[in-house]
Amino acid sequence: MVDKLYPKKFELSREGEKMEGQGSTGEKIVILGTNLFAPEVLDLIEDTGRFEVTAFIENWDRKKTNQPLLGRPVVWIDNAASLASSHKAVCSIGSTHRQGFIQQAAALGFQFTTVIHPSARLSKMSSVGKGSILSAGVIVGSNTKVGNHVIINRGSLIGHNTVIHDYVTISPGTNIAGVVSIGEATYISMGAIVLDRITIGNHAVIGAGAVVTRDVPDRVQVMGIPARIIKKDIEGR
Repeated sequence: MVDKLYPKKFELSREGEKMEGQGSTGEKIVILGTNLFAPEVLDLIEDTGRFEVTAFIENWDRKKTNQPLLGRPVVWIDNAASLASSHKAVCSIGSTHRQGFIQQAAALGFQFTTVIHPSARLSKMSSVGKGSILSAGVIVGSNTKVGNHVIINRGSLIGHNTVIHDYVTISPGTNIAGVVSIGEATYISMGAIVLDRITIGNHAVIGAGAVVTRDVPDRVQVMGIPARIIKKDIEGR
């Protein structure tokens, strides 16, 4: 019975290749994750006009594979290997713990692509790594490096000569000044402000509306104006 419900090999049907509302000429892509941010990522991808989203991939709740999401099939991660040779991937999990899901997909052979909304402005002197998402209204200044699998959400401003390491999440309306370093898998909540020449460590959490005026060590949560440490020994969010 389990094999009938969850076949070992997944293949898109001919009908699934040209679902209503999808383009047929773009590069094929799957979205990792099915939670509330997944539809927004789909929306961003469709606005680029570069990709055809053919499926969502799930690794947490197997029951979600029983019905489609926004007209696309939901494929259990263990059954997704057959898509890896023909599809790129991007992860829609906002949590900085998404690294495990991404590694699962990479182990199946998926390569990752970068999604930059047409309304985002990325300096030609800056770079964005594989699997990262720049949402609507994002501005990235000159000589800035955005790592792999970074999510920079709506309307965030990133200053010049800044380094954002892998798996960072930057929530809507964040304002990060120039010459800032943000460590791996750090979560910056909505509306936070980071002043210039600040270093934020790995796996930290910056609270909503916080104003960061001094360096933040690894694995702490800070909140307030100015931001102060309220928790230690955390692992991102």
